[in-house]
Amino acid sequence: MKSNMKKFIALILILFSAGTFAQEKLTLKECLSIGLKNSKELAIANSRIVSSSAKVDEINTQYLPQLKFNASYSRLSDVPPFEITVPFSPKPIQIAPAILNNYSFRLSMQQPVFTGFRIGSLKSAAELNRHAAEEDYDKDKNEVSMNIHNAFWNYYKSIQVKNLMDENLQMIDKHIEDTRNFMSQGLATQNDLLKLQVQQSNIKLQQIDARNNIDLARTALNKAIGLPLNSPTEILPEEADISAPVQYNLQELVNEALNKRSELKSLVLRIEAGMENVNAVKSTWYPSVYVTGNYYYSNPNQRYQPPQEKFKGTWDLGISLSWDIWNWGNTSAQTVQAEQNVVQSTISKDQLKDAIEFEVNQNYLAYIYNKEKLDVTKTAIQQAEENYRTTEEKYKYQLATSTDLIDAETSLLQANTNYTNSVIDFQLSKIRLYKSVGRMIN
Repeated sequence: MKSNMKKFIALILILFSAGTFAQEKLTLKECLSIGLKNSKELAIANSRIVSSSAKVDEINTQYLPQLKFNASYSRLSDVPPFEITVPFSPKPIQIAPAILNNYSFRLSMQQPVFTGFRIGSLKSAAELNRHAAEEDYDKDKNEVSMNIHNAFWNYYKSIQVKNLMDENLQMIDKHIEDTRNFMSQGLATQNDLLKLQVQQSNIKLQQIDARNNIDLARTALNKAIGLPLNSPTEILPEEADISAPVQYNLQELVNEALNKRSELKSLVLRIEAGMENVNAVKSTWYPSVYVTGNYYYSNPNQRYQPPQEKFKGTWDLGISLSWDIWNWGNTSAQTVQAEQNVVQSTISKDQLKDAIEFEVNQNYLAYIYNKEKLDVTKTAIQQAEENYRTTEEKYKYQLATSTDLIDAETSLLQANTNYTNSVIDFQLSKIRLYKSVGRMIN
């Protein structure tokens, strides 16, 4: 009974392990979902949003009254009590006893009334910086999505190239078998067989490179989607979209990029925040007005005379004004610094616009170039297939040499490889173009 139970438990464990380690093939959409969820870059970008939101909350608290509580205790040295001598009195009259223990509790309130527009400017700057952080998040999200697309399609390309190698090797194996039959009939020579065997070895070497490329591409995809690098990830790709391209207008693409790019929006928001910071610095040229109030609970309370060794409460309420009349140009120097930060950011914005325009031009030309390559390689496949079909047919009747057959096979393999590369390059060039004009990648 125990033996059967052990076998049953072992079987359950094996089935559980098999289910646990079974690797489902991932679609592009699933890779994007996993990658965006695991992205450390997006986690950092989201943390910046949370931090900038907390900064807005911090500034908002400055509109509200600030309450502070203070408590103190002191022990005084022993001194004689305060007494006066009155004529005809046998004893001096004690005015105030010597109170050696002093306790003091104070609750203070300060409410800003006017701060030279400092709080409002700081709040506007903080809100603008928060919106800039949100734009940065969108930019980083697009970057991560682009990296996942790139890794996914390159992995797919490496698999397709390996499949082409396998198909080509099967073709050569068949031709070697045919050539052996021809040799037995005296229709082919040993040299014909050797040429095919050399080609067979070359393809096997290329297979090794292709397998290595698959491993490297899989590792790159694992890294892009945040999985362990050695995960046996497999993909289930959709058909690449190689439909006829939209006839884009380059200037319209540039204009779209200048309106949509998140990093440009972010920089514009930070320039506006910098201008608000300038206003905040200038606020020290104005007076600051506060309403203040205090409640004292002390033993002794100095407001009561003569002092008594008892806890008594008193309060006061007032208004205070503070104005920095002269500080040797400190405010002016701080203002210049803040203004120059805005100048630097404005110049950086112009540089970014130039870089965006160049990137759009570059990706637009790559898009057109890869579409042309796709059309050419598609035609080349048709030609290579026809050439191979004709040459193979001739070789069956020994009207073509093994060299002709090898050349036809090599041309067909190269044409198929070029077409596969062109399909993926065109797919990625479209995505890069979309990204460069500020469209969200999904």
